[in-house]
Amino acid sequence: MSVNTNRYESAAARYLEAWNATEPEALKKAVAAAWTADGGYTDPLCDVRGHEGIAAVIAAAHEQFPGFVFRPLGTVDGHHDTARFAWELVNEAGGTPSGGGSAPVAGFDVVTLDGDGRIRQVLGFLDRVPATA
Repeated sequence: MSVNTNRYESAAARYLEAWNATEPEALKKAVAAAWTADGGYTDPLCDVRGHEGIAAVIAAAHEQFPGFVFRPLGTVDGHHDTARFAWELVNEAGGTPSGGGSAPVAGFDVVTLDGDGRIRQVLGFLDRVPATA
């Protein structure tokens, strides 16, 4: 683990703040705070670049899972300009997955940061996704 863990934890916190923003203006601000202007997001379901594309992916996730929030799982690990962390999508009411079962979506992300700690690229891996996704 790096001695500069706060940089990685801050980047992950800003990233999750963006994923949890539901109002259009808050989402726009959160994406701009987390990503560089030409930043990208790639997972098995999408590959986008720029703030508008990233915000559209996040808005679509909220449309598919209204009332759910992304929360971190475990610790953030990083070295050099790269960090990784796990997350899950849970029901906001009570912070537990819907129906008391497991979270409908869970995964982990690997992010590359610029010198200021903003995200240049996200490579997302989905460990659990509903069949309808």
